[in-house]
Amino acid sequence: MKKWFISIVLVTLFACLTPPAMVYAEGTGSSETECDNESAFKFKYDMQKLWIEHAWWTRNYIISNLAGLGDEKDVLERLLQNQTDIGNIIKPYYGAEAGNKLTELLKKHILIAGKIIEAAKVKDQNNVEKYNKEWFRNADAIVEFLIEANPNWSKEELTDMFYTHLRFITDGVTARLNKDWKGDIRLAGLNEEHLIHISGVLADGIVKQFPEKFK
Repeated sequence: MKKWFISIVLVTLFACLTPPAMVYAEGTGSSETECDNESAFKFKYDMQKLWIEHAWWTRNYIISNLAGLGDEKDVLERLLQNQTDIGNIIKPYYGAEAGNKLTELLKKHILIAGKIIEAAKVKDQNNVEKYNKEWFRNADAIVEFLIEANPNWSKEELTDMFYTHLRFITDGVTARLNKDWKGDIRLAGLNEEHLIHISGVLADGIVKQFPEKFK
């Protein structure tokens, strides 16, 4: 928990202390106005926390699954709860139905990943490719859902971000299967940083769409 808290605080403080031009160049998407707005600041913090948890519990699940640890089902349950939490955070803005739909799509994202891991463990390349295609189609569905909800989000940008996340996960699983521990650790860090970026894009888009809710 300490690592998550420090990561979120440092990223958010960096966004608020950096001149706007540099902030946008780095992809944080924050502005001086948002940094002066306590409710927007807290919302971005809460969103970051959830996506850092997404990185953390996904990695825990991969490790547990590949190693055949006894906590695999419990870790998966916690990871799926994270998808519910992400859906819940958008409900005040888009409603319960939309929040539940996002949760459904994200849970499918996790469950397909589990199928890929199982196929990769037994070197079943046909199923790896089959489920990988399904995984990317699911990412497309998540992107379509988001851009229909908020015109401030770019389809091209979100697609690239979610595809990159999938590749980080795939490469991380491959690294662990090959016992490339340093590569696995490096990819885990890259994925966490990338998901912090995604959280910022999503939070900023919502703040921009619903300014009246962040006064």
